[in-house]
Amino acid sequence: MKMETKCLHEGYDPQNGAPQAMPIYQSTTYRYQSTEHIGQLFDLAVEGHMYSRISNPSVEMVEKKIAALEGGIGALCTTSGQAALLISILNICSAGDHFLSVSTIYGGSINLFSVTLKRFGIACTFIDTNATLEEIGAQIRPNTRLIFGETLANPALTVFDIEKFAQAAHSHNIPLVVDNTFATPVLCRPFEFGADIVVHSTSKYMDGHAIQLGGVIVDSGNFNWDNGKFPELVEPDASYHGVRYTHDFGKAAYITKARVQLMRDFGAYPTAINAFLLNLGLETLAVRMERYCKNAQTVAEFLAADSRVESVHYPGLAGDPYHKMAKKYLPDGCSGVMSFSLKGGRESAIRFMDSLKLASNVVHVADIRTCVLHPASATHRQLTDEQLVAAGITPGMIRLSVGLEHVDDILEDIQQALEKAENL
Repeated sequence: MKMETKCLHEGYDPQNGAPQAMPIYQSTTYRYQSTEHIGQLFDLAVEGHMYSRISNPSVEMVEKKIAALEGGIGALCTTSGQAALLISILNICSAGDHFLSVSTIYGGSINLFSVTLKRFGIACTFIDTNATLEEIGAQIRPNTRLIFGETLANPALTVFDIEKFAQAAHSHNIPLVVDNTFATPVLCRPFEFGADIVVHSTSKYMDGHAIQLGGVIVDSGNFNWDNGKFPELVEPDASYHGVRYTHDFGKAAYITKARVQLMRDFGAYPTAINAFLLNLGLETLAVRMERYCKNAQTVAEFLAADSRVESVHYPGLAGDPYHKMAKKYLPDGCSGVMSFSLKGGRESAIRFMDSLKLASNVVHVADIRTCVLHPASATHRQLTDEQLVAAGITPGMIRLSVGLEHVDDILEDIQQALEKAENL
């Protein structure tokens, strides 16, 4: 099936007389005919649902759909994108371990890596997204467990060279984890370029309507975990009577462990109603991404031609330093998100944003409605000036998420706000 068809039909296959729409299984609990069967569930010897802290039929349908969209072997939904990212790392990292991340990533992820995981005894080294293979390799230590990057960085809009970082990771027998939130599988499927694990904040384009908070981890099933570096996936798990994930679950070892061990203990699993709402967004994802990209390209070209605009970061622009990379990884468009700076810096940016009438000033992105954010004042507020620069953020940078309104209305709103910002 093509992407548009997968968005509608994967995950839920209604049989004769079943509901056309995906059902909501609003239950925490599942009933079985025998104690023996429940025991087999807890031994991971049979498939089924034990408790909705670990799995739920409605959520499972959405997990299957997202896995199919990304081309993965399995998926695990979480209560937020940050929860997905945390579990994806803790699934293979313990105290004393280390991992690499490019520096141009979401501010919340920087805080997670540099503050919270540091308290767990897990160290992170940030590297330039433009680093060479040799420079990447020089930062990999014997205890390095993974490399992380974002397909489209939030909010710097740099494009991650997946193949280069996959080559660097695989040459040292470690996986590449990619946050594909802004691109979505409609625009880029990182597994096709060598990534091993993909994470998303499903609150963004996958939902699209700003009505549910969630995240997801998708496992490619391609990485060989039995290479001497990941004993937690190879050696017996005492909490499941000696289950060995690579031996007992094969290609699904990583995602199975994430669910039955970490989700069991952390309980960051979404509700059935959240899965239902997310699925409604997924059904129109391919159609919406096409319009987001079309509108954003028009807006980016408009801003780039305006003398009041100092710079525009959007890989769809021919003059953008990541345009060539975008042609490779994002041939069908670069999403609806861009960042730009006005002449006059922070003061001009704030005047512009406060003058907008159609666009919403919100702490969100990738919505059906056009919205703006000042990263230095919000999502990246906790970062130092040095970290802001490393993340590709200037004090006057505005993140603009172009919505699905008629593009003429979006342009008219931007034009009147530019005039007011200039005249105040």
